Amino acid sequence: MDKPSTDLPVAFTLNGSAAATESRIGERLSHTLRERLDQRDVKIGCNAGDCGACTVLVDGEPVCACLMATPQANGRSVETLAGLVKADPDARRLAESFQAHAAAQCGICTPGMMVTAVALLRRLPEPTAAEVEEALGGVLCRCTGYRKIIDAVCDAGRGVWPEPPDTGRVGAPIRKLDGLAKVSGQEVFSDDIAPGDTLVLRVLRSPHARAGFRFGDLEAFVAETDGIETVLTAADVPGQNLYGVIPGFIDQPVFAETEARFRGEAVAAVIGTAQAMQAFDMQSFPVTWEPLPAAEGISAALAPNAPQLHADRSGNIMCKGLVQCGNADTALQEADVTAEGEFTTSYVEHGYIEPEAAYAYLEEGRIVIHAGTQAPVMNRESMALILGWDEARVRIAPTAVGGGFGSKLDLSIQPLVALGAVKTGRPVRATYSRTESMQSTTKRHPAQIAVRIGAKADGTLCGMDFTGQFNTGAYASWGPTVANRVPVHASGPYRLTDYCAKSTAVYTNGPPSGAFRGFGVPQSAIAQESLFDELAAQLGMDALEFRIRNALTAGQPTVCGQVFEQGVGIKACLEALRPAWSESRARAEAFNAQAEAEQTPLRLGVGVAAGWYGCGNTSLPNPSTIKAGLRADGSVVLHQGAMDIGQGANTVIAQIFAEALGLPVHEMQLIGADTDITPDGGKTSASRQTFVSGNAARLSGEALRRQILVMVNASEDAGLAIDGGRIIVTDAGQTHEIDLAKLAPDEDGYVLRACETYDPPTRPLDENGQGIPYAQFGYAAHLAEVEVDLALGTVKARKFTAAHDLGQAINPLLVEGQVQGGIAQGLGMALMEEYLPGRTENLHDYLIPTTGDMPPVDTLIIEDPDAHGPYGAKGLGEHVLIPTAPAILNAIAHASGVRIRQVPATPSVVRAALREAGHD
Repeated sequence: MDKPSTDLPVAFTLNGSAAATESRIGERLSHTLRERLDQRDVKIGCNAGDCGACTVLVDGEPVCACLMATPQANGRSVETLAGLVKADPDARRLAESFQAHAAAQCGICTPGMMVTAVALLRRLPEPTAAEVEEALGGVLCRCTGYRKIIDAVCDAGRGVWPEPPDTGRVGAPIRKLDGLAKVSGQEVFSDDIAPGDTLVLRVLRSPHARAGFRFGDLEAFVAETDGIETVLTAADVPGQNLYGVIPGFIDQPVFAETEARFRGEAVAAVIGTAQAMQAFDMQSFPVTWEPLPAAEGISAALAPNAPQLHADRSGNIMCKGLVQCGNADTALQEADVTAEGEFTTSYVEHGYIEPEAAYAYLEEGRIVIHAGTQAPVMNRESMALILGWDEARVRIAPTAVGGGFGSKLDLSIQPLVALGAVKTGRPVRATYSRTESMQSTTKRHPAQIAVRIGAKADGTLCGMDFTGQFNTGAYASWGPTVANRVPVHASGPYRLTDYCAKSTAVYTNGPPSGAFRGFGVPQSAIAQESLFDELAAQLGMDALEFRIRNALTAGQPTVCGQVFEQGVGIKACLEALRPAWSESRARAEAFNAQAEAEQTPLRLGVGVAAGWYGCGNTSLPNPSTIKAGLRADGSVVLHQGAMDIGQGANTVIAQIFAEALGLPVHEMQLIGADTDITPDGGKTSASRQTFVSGNAARLSGEALRRQILVMVNASEDAGLAIDGGRIIVTDAGQTHEIDLAKLAPDEDGYVLRACETYDPPTRPLDENGQGIPYAQFGYAAHLAEVEVDLALGTVKARKFTAAHDLGQAINPLLVEGQVQGGIAQGLGMALMEEYLPGRTENLHDYLIPTTGDMPPVDTLIIEDPDAHGPYGAKGLGEHVLIPTAPAILNAIAHASGVRIRQVPATPSVVRAALREAGHD
């Protein structure tokens, strides 16, 4: 195809060197840099100037490259992160400081953050935290909670940052092993890998919540449209046109066949050259839509004569969950006080800064798929069914993941590029726009929850009845997991002998709801922890002391009848909050007294909440396998298939392995997830990787160590060192050497190897939800300070104190980052985030916290070792988000005297509640 006449020559200085290229009229500078000049360190998160990921310096000033037309850069100087880190002293200091603070988690926002920070440091060599906060306000991060980034920039200005410890053993706050790539612009994400001349795929999506559709003449469309190679529809799926994650609930089509069930559902895809697809107008696609009555919420879906989403189901109820023990009704009747309420939560968007992207090609009769995913082996299994192929013909080679939080567990874009590559015989790439990412991928389940809880006069809990309905959207995704996990957790980490929790997952014509950091537990915690405050108030008890009185302890059964003889750290978490609780309450009392005296509308409130979370699958097999090998040259190789999505699995699992083997972690060579070369590390979800894959790494390290010790008949306490191709074993004053060159290598080139699997011990739940759902729980308690404007209804978080029982903190530096990031997401859920199909489908209308929203966080690490955890460690990822929103809601109530029972508690919601309570 001839080059369009609209291409214009353009020349500018790029990272200190002359760059000349061409640009279409109106072409974004971000596109030119990435696709024409191969500057893939420039990231694209929104193409609307909302996220700041694409920030570059133009003549020294930070600019969103997606908002600048390339011809505007003609004759000017453009600097990107990769160039800055090579030559600019401020950028180099930032790279060091970001690593020292673990300020880059997934790393997708890091180029935008660091480039913006360079401009700040050039202007203000030693900025204050407030100045950094303001300067970085236009760059969004979904992982870190911003505080690590702010600290890193401040320290980079001063030229001083924490030095990493010499050891990488368990408990050492070492830098992330994959951190350098993230801060230098070298990390490869899913849209960075495909060559520029690869065929491009774009998706036709339903503009309606429910609609029938008919295609026109697709062959004529392809023949008559320049640069279009082919069209994909359901007819092009050679295997099963369905996917999902839970057996028995595999119900989402790759392409809808005759009816679309939610706005944004894929019905077809167009594949063409990169130039043709850049100019292609999807409105020209030959399709006719027939809007149909839709059930767009739980009430509508459960109403008589509601549209039925799936003919093979009886009604729109997908599944139910139940846990009960004792007699909740009798206990509530005998309670001295009760509190009850109905609570509503909304769709919440994952909001990762990296939209879905993938690249697929055929290689010797196999399909190779590069994409960001949390579950490579699950992807391979599903792709084999969709293609109708043996799994051996499918290779998933993941890229770095620019944020996941649960949504990238599900297939999304992978089947599309794979089918395109199979049909065309050529490589195919695709990248979702921000809008279609938000339209089509999974969300947090909206919930309608009714709860009643009782207590005795002495403050002892006495009965709880919980009913929750969860909107699972058009397809199941992780809905069955949510329905079964919530009743187990809805009690919170407290002793309740009389309990009944029922949950229902309901199909609606909304986007599919899936996994999102907590699998429904954050929603149930809002209800339970809010009512705990009400019970404490009725009893005249301190809210924190009420929780301490009722906290689970070792030896007490959970609501599932499970008894832990050790490792129950919730009381220790709550007790650790006592100093901050006293200080914060005193501060609030003084602040509010002054505000009343001065008749100002601001009030300060303090709230507390706790949470727990079972690590891993609920009562199901949950194995991880880790392989390691030793080469003749002395290199130790760790095959680590557990996806690191920013949480630090690459580092934590390597630390555990190194501890078990007895060698420094920095001597390890890490091979990341790839279904051809790494065993299954299981999915990155349910806070399982430190616990489950960590245990597999421990077992693998121990097995490799045993082989070495046996060779020289050394004791378990012997010390190991590697000197070139020799292993030095020091034992009881004697030194032994093993010449690795004398050992025969295996098919992988290893002279010694180990491959071990760990699967947590659990037991299925019976008809009443009694059993052993998880081998371990993690525990958390949060204190939130918030400022409420009684006149406007605005809420501003001022401080968090977060106590977390980790059993053993494998890497305290990464713990702090996880805590801060989880709090930021919980804050967003509590105060601002609400996904509304058709209305909040971008990062301008859908609000996530920015630097100005996130206050300081004090992290209190509690270590009550778990018998099953590697070196006592417990999971963390989900736990942080669970108590955050209820702590904020309780703080709002303390400040204003009004109870908010729906989230997000936006200013309009809070103001309406204040007005109803008499605050004019």
